[in-house]
Amino acid sequence: MEYNTQRTHLHMPEYGRIIQQLVERCKELPTKEERNELATAIVDFMGQRNPQLRDEENYKHKLWGHLYILADYDLDVDSPYPFPTREETQAKPKRMDYPVLQGEFKFYGKSILQLIETAIELEAGEEKDALIQVIANNMKKSYNVYNKEHVQDEVIFRHLKDLSEDRLDLTGIDSLDKSKIYYASNRSNKNQKGSQNSQTKRRNYHNNKNRK
Repeated sequence: MEYNTQRTHLHMPEYGRIIQQLVERCKELPTKEERNELATAIVDFMGQRNPQLRDEENYKHKLWGHLYILADYDLDVDSPYPFPTREETQAKPKRMDYPVLQGEFKFYGKSILQLIETAIELEAGEEKDALIQVIANNMKKSYNVYNKEHVQDEVIFRHLKDLSEDRLDLTGIDSLDKSKIYYASNRSNKNQKGSQNSQTKRRNYHNNKNRK
């Protein structure tokens, strides 16, 4: 009996022992022509065993790269694609920097920061002013939902100024011209619920009347 601990290490376990053994056999073939022929057959076999890879872009390139990794970066064949190096495949991905919203700003979310950056890059004009208004109104909506209380426009103006590092400033205006959008949606929801309640009451009344 042969134990797994006595076998060659599987460099990519998802391909299984059979493909690993085929790759090792390919490395042992005496001529490059034979190795090229078997390598091509192995790549085709790998594609059949993992059909989900065909949905990915350049999946053939990926399969040839996997073949080289299975060979432990030591395979003398003619590949249609450049082989990856050990350093490339073992390199750790760069750490992603996420925008951090601390303290009283955490409920605004990443999308608000992205909109603020977009507004900062726009040239002065109606488009920029309209976007700033949209940002401020969305900030007001987020604040009211998160804190469950009404917030004064002056607070939103101050937060916007702080988040934009003083590059967007609405403190010179009296109030948000479009803030009624938020309250209008609330009234619409209340009206819709009221209408549903009225329909339910009428339906119950008719049902009770029919029973009599």
